[in-house]
Amino acid sequence: MDEALWLQAVKNLSFIEKLPADKLKSLVLLFLAEKQFTGTHGLEVTDTMRVSIAAQACVPILELGIDWYAGWSGIVVYPGDFRVRRSELDEEGVMHEWEDELAGEAMPGGPVVLSWDAAAHDAQINVVIHEFAHKLDMLNGAADGLPPLHAGMDRRAWVAAFEEAYQGFCDALERGKDTWLDPYAAEHPAEFFAVVSEKFFSDARETKRRYPDVYQQLKLFYRQDPA
Repeated sequence: MDEALWLQAVKNLSFIEKLPADKLKSLVLLFLAEKQFTGTHGLEVTDTMRVSIAAQACVPILELGIDWYAGWSGIVVYPGDFRVRRSELDEEGVMHEWEDELAGEAMPGGPVVLSWDAAAHDAQINVVIHEFAHKLDMLNGAADGLPPLHAGMDRRAWVAAFEEAYQGFCDALERGKDTWLDPYAAEHPAEFFAVVSEKFFSDARETKRRYPDVYQQLKLFYRQDPA
């Protein structure tokens, strides 16, 4: 790993500074060897972009290993946010169709799709960690906010911690209170897991202060204590 390239790629990722650099770089090299990056709409994915995305993607698996991202290889990078067509059949049998504008999406068994503009310039979110948290969540089926827990972890403790935090967050949002987490976390328990995973790494102390029980579960799952 060229040191100048590494420093350029992670210069705005302050939460990476306290991690063991050699260990993270080694994992990033494995990640880059296994994953294929594709730019869309004329976007050229540079080495700096690849390393930046890879470095952030490897933070959640720093103590888990590259095999947690096995079974798929594609990373699709859009210049900015992108639209996807959605459809849903309601309880009365009526099909509803609409378009979502997204900064990222993780496909079950398929690629991770990212907006480079969001990854590089949106300081309020970390779309890379968010989507790769979804990938971990999908290892045991549809994303539901409950990834495959390690031996020795208590499923009931995880569910209790996350259900209480999620319901409290949704209630605060409904009452019009300012929320520290991105309001998007209220969309689904899977989104709450992904959003709070972002903050676990990027703002660990505040996550621990606001959601101590959730922080404890994430510490056990990611095998890291960033606070």
